[in-house]
Amino acid sequence: MRTQAEALWTVVEARWEKLRRQPEAGYSTETVLVTALLVVAALAVIAIVIAKVTEKANGITM
Repeated sequence: MRTQAEALWTVVEARWEKLRRQPEAGYSTETVLVTALLVVAALAVIAIVIAKVTEKANGITM
């Protein structure tokens, strides 16, 4: 069990060092912002469609 923990720790340390050497390897602020704006726009479109469908459904007379 101890050797497995040591091996896991070695892998974690190696990955941590790799990330420290490449700080720009993650998502940029612009990418995160654009993604968030697209999500907000998609939610707005979904809300509009639901409102229109509900309005149409309520307008149906039997």
